[in-house]
Amino acid sequence: MADPRIEKLARVMVEYSAPVREGDQVVIQGAPVAQPLLLALYRAVLERGGQPSLLTILPGADEVFFRFANDAQLDYVSPVVKMMMETFDVSYHIMSDTNTKGLSTVDSARMARFAQSQRELRETFMRRQATGELRWSVTLFPTEAYAQDAEMSLREYEDFAYGACLLDDPDPVASWRQVSARQQKLVDWLNGKKTLRVTGPHCDLTVGIEGRVFVNADGTKNFPDGEVFTGPQEDVTEGHVEFTYPAIHEGHEVEGIELTFERGRVTKAFAKKGEDFLRKMLDTDEGARVLGEFAIGTNNDIKKFTRNILFDEKLGGTIHMAVGASYPDTGGKNKSAIHWDMICDMRDGGEIAVDGVPFYKSGNFLI
Repeated sequence: MADPRIEKLARVMVEYSAPVREGDQVVIQGAPVAQPLLLALYRAVLERGGQPSLLTILPGADEVFFRFANDAQLDYVSPVVKMMMETFDVSYHIMSDTNTKGLSTVDSARMARFAQSQRELRETFMRRQATGELRWSVTLFPTEAYAQDAEMSLREYEDFAYGACLLDDPDPVASWRQVSARQQKLVDWLNGKKTLRVTGPHCDLTVGIEGRVFVNADGTKNFPDGEVFTGPQEDVTEGHVEFTYPAIHEGHEVEGIELTFERGRVTKAFAKKGEDFLRKMLDTDEGARVLGEFAIGTNNDIKKFTRNILFDEKLGGTIHMAVGASYPDTGGKNKSAIHWDMICDMRDGGEIAVDGVPFYKSGNFLI
């Protein structure tokens, strides 16, 4: 018997997260294991008058590509993907890995080269989503691989994931609208401010936000969601941060990351595990050492770290920062082939002051 929460998830995505309108061109991407959700989304898009295209992602294909592609193939930009990125109206990506470690031993230099070759696609995506031309949403279908990473049984992980999406509520759309209203008060207060001062056991940072916009991440792109974020001034960030959770990027898990910023750029980088990969990613391009995002997680229904950034960056009581590309709708100008989120726990005495006014302490908002 199908889990009724899957139908709820599909409905929330087409009605709320990235609404489908009559005639919209819609791409739905996911692995075969996610068939129940892929079909539920496919049906929901059809019922709303959209024109859906299903793209199946075969498990293991990325590993084969990175192991056997030559330089010309690493540099190739698919005209099919380019056309979809430039012209489609809605994109749904269903995270549905059956092996989250498949790329963990792939040469990071090859991955960096490929990321650089796809930079134009990322910039097109960033531009179109900022203007509203492209509506998009990323969600997750629970798999054994994700459950293992989270150290849960599959059934426990399903309950965790769907609970974080508020799919156990009678009307999840109404619940997410309430989340949106709560977070909007924070965003309204933050917009127009100039400086964040972030201090605590793991950080001592000054982040410039003058002229930048805070975004209310309320389930309309990532699903689940729960954060407020901005694109900091590119040349202002100063100080030091130790990220308290492993940072995972393209199957590589890097632990104990410490970054030092001077005039907005990472000048020192250290990691207890995976430092070589960290440095190679920071050298991907000119923008990879610049802070592209600063965010505060607000989702208290996500109660533990699970090694999946879709959930982990939303953890209530944490902040996260991304090196690399910023989202243009924040006013951020940094461009890069990468966008790598890293998380820091603030519940043990971390504080944020905004223009000298106490705003946040030990995971709680003070305004």
